[in-house]
Amino acid sequence: MHSFRAELWEHDGDGSWHFLSLPHADADDIDATAGEARRGFGSVRVEVTIGSTTWRTSVFPDKKRATYVLPVKRAVREAEGLVAGSPVAVRLRVLL
Repeated sequence: MHSFRAELWEHDGDGSWHFLSLPHADADDIDATAGEARRGFGSVRVEVTIGSTTWRTSVFPDKKRATYVLPVKRAVREAEGLVAGSPVAVRLRVLL
């Protein structure tokens, strides 16, 4: 289980895609444990909890940021009152 805080950011400022960048130490740990569990584009399936919302998604490697990024869908942002720039407490579990 990974627990961290990260700032929510908006992709290209278009309002539709929002992400969290994983801390490098957590990304390194996921790299070390994911192995053959990687899927298309190098993604890794995860279960995420933010506030009282839990869902399953994937984290994706981002070469520009040299870490994985976690997409945060609109329903989660609305349920948890999140906007770009919000600090977010995250619990993340890799699904192998």
